[in-house]
Amino acid sequence: MHSVALLTASYAKDIERFSLLSESIDTWLSGYTRHYVLVNDEDVPLFEPFGSDKRVIVPASCYLPKWLFALPPALQFISSRRVWLSLLSSPVHGWHIQQILKIAGVLNAPEQRVCILDSDNLFFREFDVGQYAGGEKTPLFVTPEAIAADAPLHALWLRTVDQLLGVKDRSFPADDYVGNALVWDRDTARAMTGAIKAATGLNWVLALCRKKKFSEYLLYGHFVASSPAHLAAHQVTEDSIAVSHWDDTRLDRPAIEAMMRAASPEQVALCIQSYSSTSIDDIRDVFRLNSRDRRAPSLSPDHMGEVATFEVPKAR
Repeated sequence: MHSVALLTASYAKDIERFSLLSESIDTWLSGYTRHYVLVNDEDVPLFEPFGSDKRVIVPASCYLPKWLFALPPALQFISSRRVWLSLLSSPVHGWHIQQILKIAGVLNAPEQRVCILDSDNLFFREFDVGQYAGGEKTPLFVTPEAIAADAPLHALWLRTVDQLLGVKDRSFPADDYVGNALVWDRDTARAMTGAIKAATGLNWVLALCRKKKFSEYLLYGHFVASSPAHLAAHQVTEDSIAVSHWDDTRLDRPAIEAMMRAASPEQVALCIQSYSSTSIDDIRDVFRLNSRDRRAPSLSPDHMGEVATFEVPKAR
């Protein structure tokens, strides 16, 4: 079995959702070594209370190149979105940085496999992520032929991915690799960034900063699909371990409860996208009621420790 880590890229506005994610991990998950939490440098104090012997808070600057730096908070009035200035490209926003941090976090993880968890995920059943992600082959979730040529976002992202990887001929409908609680293999991620450099002639971070409109999940999935050797090292599946709400419809408590009830036995995680404006209080109440009924009262903040002493691997 390969070692397995968890990785989350988050920021201050997602702190309530991240709090629920971490509570659900502490309640239901086993089989992982550490949970790496990558956040903006100025957000580190806000996330420090969640640190423990298994949860490590990592400042974004540990993994970002020196030519890419955050606009000081005092100057953020220039844009409603968090802005990073670049000496080598036009400015990038927080969403781009989170995608870059996920890739960098996997590249620098001591563990061979990394399960990537966005802040709007939570677990509601017992789950040994080591058994799921640490086997001979890396699980690779796919929705076959789900991207039409006129898809407003995914088709655009995929065309950017093709440019980054040097893919010449693209046919539609194309496979979609976007999902929740996805697992990446570290060596595969390194090969992927090497392919970006070979196709673009640029460092992978700079290539992404210059392209901007991309998806890290489509990037990884289509890199694997285009490489017979890496594809053979993955177990392709159409079954997600998460039940997800992707659109912007606001869910009430009965709808959240219905999602959990409708989950298959293999679905252990729930994702309600933050842009749906679903009440985090409702999600938390449903989660805690579920945890109480199934197992025991959920963990209280008193269980949270200090930030673990941990030497962050140097960015490669």
